[in-house]
Amino acid sequence: MGRWQWVLFPLGLLVSLGALLLLADSLLRLYTLLALVSPLLARATLGLILALGLTSLAAVVYRLRPFLRPRRRRHVPAPRHAEAAAPLNLLAVQHQVEQIQDQVARQALQQKVLSLQSDLSTRALTIVVFGVGSAGKTAVINGLLGQLVGEVGAAMGTTQAQRAYTWSIAHSSRTIQIIDTPGIAEVGIAGTEREATARKTAAEADLVIFVLDDDLRQAEYTVLKTLMAMGKRVLVALNKADRYVEADLNALLDRLRSRLAPPLSFDDVVAVAALPQPLPQVGGGWLQMQPNLLPLQTRLADLLRQEGETLIADNLLLQTQQLGETARQLINDQRLSQAEAIIDRYQWLGAGAIAVTPLPGLDFLATAAINAQMVVELSQVYGCEVSLEEGKALALSVAKTLTGLGLVKGTVDLLALGLQTNLATVIAGRALKGISGAYLTRIAGKSFVEYFRQNQTWGDDGMGAVVEQQFHLNQRDAVMKAFIKEAMVRIVPLVQGKT
Repeated sequence: MGRWQWVLFPLGLLVSLGALLLLADSLLRLYTLLALVSPLLARATLGLILALGLTSLAAVVYRLRPFLRPRRRRHVPAPRHAEAAAPLNLLAVQHQVEQIQDQVARQALQQKVLSLQSDLSTRALTIVVFGVGSAGKTAVINGLLGQLVGEVGAAMGTTQAQRAYTWSIAHSSRTIQIIDTPGIAEVGIAGTEREATARKTAAEADLVIFVLDDDLRQAEYTVLKTLMAMGKRVLVALNKADRYVEADLNALLDRLRSRLAPPLSFDDVVAVAALPQPLPQVGGGWLQMQPNLLPLQTRLADLLRQEGETLIADNLLLQTQQLGETARQLINDQRLSQAEAIIDRYQWLGAGAIAVTPLPGLDFLATAAINAQMVVELSQVYGCEVSLEEGKALALSVAKTLTGLGLVKGTVDLLALGLQTNLATVIAGRALKGISGAYLTRIAGKSFVEYFRQNQTWGDDGMGAVVEQQFHLNQRDAVMKAFIKEAMVRIVPLVQGKT
């Protein structure tokens, strides 16, 4: 409310009250005059006037109702579909990448952003065929493509390197790329490396066909659950169905579906026979059965027709989210490194001032004045706006919390033991104040980092829990030894110069 409104409001209120008093006086006079003639007429007239007044007031309020309602901010609905969300996510990631100071990391992420932007309209739909060695992945691909494009065999690890093939199916405007990957769960270093490559390829695919040749093994189940947890669209193809009688095959399919639903549906688990074994004939000879990939082909056709564009958009959205998470982690690491440098600088500045002061028994709450500027600089690192006065208030609150939790005394006792084993008693006593001040500033600084990292909140458990946690984290033996070692280099010479 502006200044002129504060002036006009009481003025308008006085005018309104005056008008009401005049109206009441006029009605009273009218009622008195009419009552001399007829009391009944006076009451009827007054009732009619009041009814008309109330009706008029109600009409005015009704007309002004749209203006009396509080204005609502215009709500921009979030995109419901991945096709709309992916470009918006890419813009957000670009903004994050621009904040990364490491030139090599920034350029690498910028290249990935440009690649994903290009993929939004031009990339082929990628299907990865994935599973353990010898499950029949390559045979499934040969059957889908209708030609022999890869070597098949019973030995584990027949596919040594991934291969990509272009595939076209009816009623699909997108180019489709189908990728054959090495098997997972192979032994040896080479097998582990091939599996890592296969997993990375599957994680980047629009659709994964997970090929089994029996009930789920633990290694298969773990990888499959990981892919689905990432949001990957998966079809499961139970290959070598010709080895089972119908009842056993149906029972196995039911077990697989029950273990994988949700997120998979009943139709996402199918049985195929990509390379059926020949059957012996009565009287001698062998009968070679024809491959049966119809259940997988039918499900793929339905899926690509119904979800083709969505599969690509969902995958691009997932990749932009992962890229954004990578950028956030780099920014967090960058901020933490900058914050560590600020804390390091202020802890020794404060320690030096305390160590050389002539005041006996210095109150460690006085370090709050030194810490205030540290708070301001830390807030700038995390993109917050904190004034020096706010910094003083925060620093004082943390200093009081340190004292209230008994951490000041705990720090002095802890450091006293370490210093007495390294220095003469006189020097150790004089250095103790400064080094204790440095350590408390360090704890305060670490606590402020958590405060700013959590968007200027102390979390559900409050300031005390954060401060106490940082105290215990920095109390570890290796951290304490490194701190005392640096303190002896920085503070002890100052004390010796004053002795």
